[in-house]
Amino acid sequence: MGICRPKGKIGLANWTPDGFIGQVFKTLGKYLPPPAGAKSPALWGTRDRLGEMFDAGASSVKAQSRIFNFRYRSPDHFLDVFKEFYGPVLKAFAALDVAKQEELHNDLHALIVRMNRATNGSLVVPSEYLEVVITKR
Repeated sequence: MGICRPKGKIGLANWTPDGFIGQVFKTLGKYLPPPAGAKSPALWGTRDRLGEMFDAGASSVKAQSRIFNFRYRSPDHFLDVFKEFYGPVLKAFAALDVAKQEELHNDLHALIVRMNRATNGSLVVPSEYLEVVITKR
């Protein structure tokens, strides 16, 4: 933790593997495996992984589960925005042929619809994240 002065604090907000964005990563992984040796970014949203990475240099690692609600005009609007602007989704679609793009689109759309809590045609999808505060020794 050389990026932080002694007794300094680092704040993080990390998507959890079981939350919505973690499930998006899992869906993307069915189409494009992560680079060799790379761990899922959603693991940063687990207390175990935070402990592995920071316990040795930290006097404390505090993590609290929180919910962020994605709000969009519709499930299709959400997917259009993510396909254009959210790096992991944008890159996945760019790397796939047309048939696989359609399969991925359908899988992501099904996930979005399944997790949508709105009942009026719009989209409200809760997504769990960990609010983390690490205090350096």
